[in-house]
Order: sequence, then C-alpha cells, then structure tokens
Amino acid sequence: MTHPNEDLIRAGFAAYGRGDLTALQRDYFAPDITWHFPGRSDFAGDHVGVDAVAGLFVQLGTRSGGTHRIELHDVIANDDHVVALHTTRAERGEKKLEVNAIQVFHVQDGKVTEAWTHHGDLYGFDNFWD
Repeated sequence: MTHPNEDLIRAGFAAYGRGDLTALQRDYFAPDITWHFPGRSDFAGDHVGVDAVAGLFVQLGTRSGGTHRIELHDVIANDDHVVALHTTRAERGEKKLEVNAIQVFHVQDGKVTEAWTHHGDLYGFDNFWD
C-alpha cells in the first residue's frame, strides 16, 4: 500500500506527461503554491501561485518545441513531504538535454504547497536553454 502523498505526486507527474495543466492547477497544486527553480536560466527563481507555476511548465514545453518530458524513477513520501527522482529530457535544435533531477514537495491537505527542483547537472541544464 502506498502513501496517499506518493499517489498524489505520481498522479501529478502523469498529468504533466499528458499535458494536462488544468488538472495540475485544479487537483494537485494549492492556489498559493511556490515552486523554487534553480540556476541562472530564464526559468530560475521562485514561481508563486498556481498560474505562475503553470506558466513555468508552459514555457518549458514551448521553448523545447514540445519535447520536454520527465521519466519518473521513484517517489518517497510521508505525511508532509514527497521526494521524486526522475530524468528530464528535451531537445532544442541540435541540443539534447538529459539530466537527473530530484524534486522535493511539501504537501498539506492533499495539495502541493511548495516544491524545490534540484538538477544533477545544473550547468548542463542552464546551458541547454541558452
């Protein structure tokens, strides 16, 4: 039996994979979510509010020509936090991105209230988007 927060995050990743941002906004994210995104790319910084986080995801898809995708490896959860291990892939022209990442989620009342993304190769991630 899995923890309900593990189920929440797995279902959220599946919604992202389907491109269902409406479900993410409605079913998985708290209205005042804060997503902390690392690095120096245009995506770096704190994205506050469900619309800002959805906008981040739209930009990742748009700037990669729709090739941005995530392969989920594992999810570890307890009552307050969830850790997701995954590989991010995308293509832009001749550039290809493949980077392992960890996302840490804070969950309250069945919704993600805060998230932190950590890329295994932050420079490679930033350079891909230059």
